[in-house]
Amino acid sequence: MMQKFIIPQINSLPSKAIIHGQDAKHIAKVLRLNKTDRIDITNGQGKDYTAIITDISPDNIRIDIIDEHESLTESPINITLCSAMLKDKKMDLVIKHITQLGIYEWIPFYCERSIPTPNRKSMGNRHQRWEIIAQESLKQCRRSRLPEISNPISFEQLLNTSESHDLKIAFWENATQRLDTLEKKTSNQKILILIGPEGGFSKNEITQSEAKGFLSYSLGPRILRAETAAISSCTLVQHILGDI
Repeated sequence: MMQKFIIPQINSLPSKAIIHGQDAKHIAKVLRLNKTDRIDITNGQGKDYTAIITDISPDNIRIDIIDEHESLTESPINITLCSAMLKDKKMDLVIKHITQLGIYEWIPFYCERSIPTPNRKSMGNRHQRWEIIAQESLKQCRRSRLPEISNPISFEQLLNTSESHDLKIAFWENATQRLDTLEKKTSNQKILILIGPEGGFSKNEITQSEAKGFLSYSLGPRILRAETAAISSCTLVQHILGDI
């Protein structure tokens, strides 16, 4: 099945657009498509389209966007993943895989055992890279909505912004409640998952989160790497609540 391509702003139908850069090369050189062939387009905001190639070269693909249709690839479960800041490549891995899983929003945060805070310029570059990784993952897995990626915030800020969620889960290695006890409820429309850093959450942080309505759950008897915990927790919650 062919991957989707992103055209961010599609205001009306029919409309014309041009695909540049690596996507154009992929269409021309790898997929070997020709004029009149159809490709799938998304605006990255939840809408899918059909387009027809009208002119093709390795650098520019001209298309007519002719039709809008319902996305069949978005998760019915609105999950926000909050993961403590890790080293660069580990964060890249997390955003790559949670985009493929269908997570709606990703909020990185700093807590007691997080890595040192990078400077503003370095953080800006990392955020830009995360957005690029999410775009590439979206095209590969044929999603229709790019996850919202927040700038890193403090643990206190995170707790104060969690009130709009119906179900809030903090995964902690010392928790005793098993995830298979989680009940599927129609009231759980917005879900927030909290994953700590390599050193885990402190007992004080768990106490603070529970005071804000978080439920502490275990991911099993084995200690998982932080990036593994982030990906597997999303998968398990989606499965239990009826997505995967």
